[in-house]
Amino acid sequence: MQLSKIGKITRNFWREIPKHFPNVALNEFIIMPNHLHGIVVIAENKAGVQNFEPLPSRFQHITPHSLGSIIRGFKIGVTKWCHSNHYEKFEWQRNFYDHIIRDEYSLQNIQEYVRINPLKWENDCHNIDHAEIIL
Repeated sequence: MQLSKIGKITRNFWREIPKHFPNVALNEFIIMPNHLHGIVVIAENKAGVQNFEPLPSRFQHITPHSLGSIIRGFKIGVTKWCHSNHYEKFEWQRNFYDHIIRDEYSLQNIQEYVRINPLKWENDCHNIDHAEIIL
């Protein structure tokens, strides 16, 4: 993947996550043209959202140091940088996909999926003839 300016900024913000969350280590990750894949290792077991309210909700509360708070902070950082550097149209998808990795076998499979994901971009349903690249 050839990263755009926003892609490089996204990579830098991703790598900064452990500085803001000392209980976190980053594993395999890849920045794609319109999304990213990454493995986040959290030392403490925290679920993320206390209430099971659909988004948006004024009752929703993100648990500090949870995956939800980590991803939220990361997205906010990238978005603020983009908007203050004349990329006003930049936006993230509303949510994120997460999966709990429970064993070494699963970890290895997901690491491989992340590594080979760029090879699949040519046939990705979101790759519309390499239209405007978001990241």
